[in-house]
Amino acid sequence: MTPEPHSRTGRDDPGMYDPGMYDPTPGPPPGCPAHGMGPGGLRRLYGPEAEDLGALYEKLRAEHGNVAPALLHNDVPIWVVLGHTENLHMVRTPSQYTRDSRIWNPLRDGTAGPDHPLMPLFAWQPICAMAEGDEHLRLRGAVMGAMSTIDHRGIRRSINRSTQLLVNRFCEDGSADLVSQFAEHLPMAVLCEILGMPEEYNDRMVHSARDMIKGTETAIASNEYVMGALNRLTLRRRAQPQDDFTSHLIRHPAALTDDEVAQHLRLVLIAAYEATTNLIANVLRMVLTDPRFRAQLNGGQMTVPEAVEQSLWDEPPFSAVLGYFAKQETELGGQRIRKGDGLLLGIAPGNVDPRVRPDLTANMQGNRSHLAFSGGPHECPGQDIGRAIADVGVDALLMRLPDVRLACEEHELRWTTSISSRHMVELPVTFMAKPPQDDTQQPGAHPAGRRPRADWQVTTPAPAPEPAPAPQPATPQPESETVAPAAEPERRLGAWQRFVRWWRGY
Repeated sequence: MTPEPHSRTGRDDPGMYDPGMYDPTPGPPPGCPAHGMGPGGLRRLYGPEAEDLGALYEKLRAEHGNVAPALLHNDVPIWVVLGHTENLHMVRTPSQYTRDSRIWNPLRDGTAGPDHPLMPLFAWQPICAMAEGDEHLRLRGAVMGAMSTIDHRGIRRSINRSTQLLVNRFCEDGSADLVSQFAEHLPMAVLCEILGMPEEYNDRMVHSARDMIKGTETAIASNEYVMGALNRLTLRRRAQPQDDFTSHLIRHPAALTDDEVAQHLRLVLIAAYEATTNLIANVLRMVLTDPRFRAQLNGGQMTVPEAVEQSLWDEPPFSAVLGYFAKQETELGGQRIRKGDGLLLGIAPGNVDPRVRPDLTANMQGNRSHLAFSGGPHECPGQDIGRAIADVGVDALLMRLPDVRLACEEHELRWTTSISSRHMVELPVTFMAKPPQDDTQQPGAHPAGRRPRADWQVTTPAPAPEPAPAPQPATPQPESETVAPAAEPERRLGAWQRFVRWWRGY
């Protein structure tokens, strides 16, 4: 059934859409024009039609407005919030909407059972992202308190150092895949150092972090591997605290248990890792595929941080978040929302809401009102860390490889898409092969150290070994005008350049 707007008279309309009720008529057979529709004629957010979720969201917007009914896997009903204003209202009104999934009707009646493919995304956990009230304040306060102790200049140096080490692995090859060899590794290397477990950073940790959120057959084993490392770290820091995020989280007055510490470390590690990996890949793709963008970047008209913000508008790291749940009967975007209904935070469709961005080609420099990091009480606490990793990492990579070019046609790039995000499969590039660089030095197009000039002179030239013929008479010059060749002074960086290098952590 097509949903109708909330009754302005306050009367219940029997024909109004109820996400808990379905039309028992079987769905259309494969191949017919309506294939992809579910019970009640609702569109599915999975299956063939959902291969291009961006296009599907626009169909929903055209059919239902800024809040649309749809179906999750197993035809579980959900409201998709498509409007920018509606999304902000939802995340900023905890009196009406909660992140506690235990009140969701499909969970309560068994429609979304323990075997649901998206259970890892909406299963309730005792973490700040799903807590409310005083418990949310206690847990989030501990996370924010630990975040406040991070040395951001030190982290920028760590990002730069990790970037140099990663680029050193492929700089002599003249080609690389910037997703598997760079974007998927840099965030993990930095986050492991922030948490206090740099020794745990390896290829298996990277693979496990990617695998555990895909819903694969090995996801449970991958989650156990990650949690094993985090539990060991928690026990070590409980016994021997150090100056790292984990130690500060443990010492916070909120007095988190070991299990709460490990679960929040998992939340920080996995959420920040996936988001930052996607962000780095998306920024690099923009730089490599848009000639105007690359020219602006190289010409100094657009800085890397501005490029990151543009990417957060156009290709947010998480396209949607499941979910929010109605604590009471209410109205949103002209739709009647009943108590216990679930809502999908539509980050990507909200960012392209025509009311906010009537021209999608317009430059969004200086505008941070995107939904990439959500908002309200559950706004992403680690967004500054994610921005820093992308800012410094992409900047350092482009300084090391200023001639980097895409090694395929843009239309050949591929993504793996889920309801939560779009992850680039690979980003093949070519560049002029270069020798490795000392990872303790600032990035540059050449190895550290200035190459000596062949004609470099420190004093006046030495006399020739044998007397040369007397030169022809010339007009004498005053002694004060006779100048010996001088040493070429090394150029000093200007004040602005020195500030930029300091800010980038070099």
